[in-house]
Amino acid sequence: MTGLTTHVLDTALGRPAEGLTIDLFRIEGDARTHLKTVKTNADGRVDGGPMLVGDSFVAGTYELLFRAGDYLRASGAELPEPAFLDLVPIRFGIADTTAHYHVPLLISPYAYSTYRGS
Repeated sequence: MTGLTTHVLDTALGRPAEGLTIDLFRIEGDARTHLKTVKTNADGRVDGGPMLVGDSFVAGTYELLFRAGDYLRASGAELPEPAFLDLVPIRFGIADTTAHYHVPLLISPYAYSTYRGS
């Protein structure tokens, strides 16, 4: 499989992060172009397959903006104002358009981590 996918897990609750909104941007120099907005399903994944695939899956720099604060509040987390983590941007590069790029997020109210998954 080729394309761009993500998966979000709530490490504080020990379950997938359902209902988390993610914005996808393409970065070119100082320009940031919004490509799409998606929401995670009950498994913490995005329905409909890869977010970028086929002709839209081109080499370049991208950013996933995870709206973690909204999700955490909706899941019942008690957050201060402002929240320690609200918007979590992950900027990454796609160099090989014949490969699968999986960018997972592990989130809690006070920490997050990511990696290139498979």
